[in-house]
Amino acid sequence: MRRLRRRGDTGQAFPIYITVVAGLLFLAFAYFAVGQAAVNRSGAQTAADAAALAAAQSRRDYLAGEWLGTVTDPTEWQAIFDGKVDLNPTCQRADQLAAQNDGQVQACDDSHPLDITVEVRTNRRVGDSVVPGVKDIRSSQSATAVIEPLCTFDTPSREAEDTPLPELTCDGTVWKPDPADPDGLPRPEDLFDVHLADRQANHE
Repeated sequence: MRRLRRRGDTGQAFPIYITVVAGLLFLAFAYFAVGQAAVNRSGAQTAADAAALAAAQSRRDYLAGEWLGTVTDPTEWQAIFDGKVDLNPTCQRADQLAAQNDGQVQACDDSHPLDITVEVRTNRRVGDSVVPGVKDIRSSQSATAVIEPLCTFDTPSREAEDTPLPELTCDGTVWKPDPADPDGLPRPEDLFDVHLADRQANHE
């Protein structure tokens, strides 16, 4: 004998099914929103890194130019490698790179001779989301780039005259500067390394 299913059981289960599906959909959209926010933060960090590195490279090139300008006076070299000279502004270069990465510089500190810190906010918003209050959020991230001198040398006394220029040892490479041979002089990247500072150290 065939038993008929009771319609009452089916009717009671259907609302539960709808509730479960709705909950799963909400969770899916919430996870998607979290992913959107993570992508937004990643974009801000990329823009901040690029902006800080570009500004630091501008400072490196400037310091290298200062060294070339005093190459015949090695008593001035150390001050240049230490950044103890009049400094060039670099934040305009940070602005350019932030814009190229769809961001805007919110703060730029180039007052320190051998490191530059930039904070960038993305132009792109997180977008529509089931999570309240995040639609119009634009992520901000910061980065610090370091200009690291690579060279050592023996500084002659100021009284020394008609002595050869000292050798420069830069990251294991020995240079014998000859002002008469500008093509044989070290390039900016030979004199200074530019890299991002450790982020964990920055947060301490």
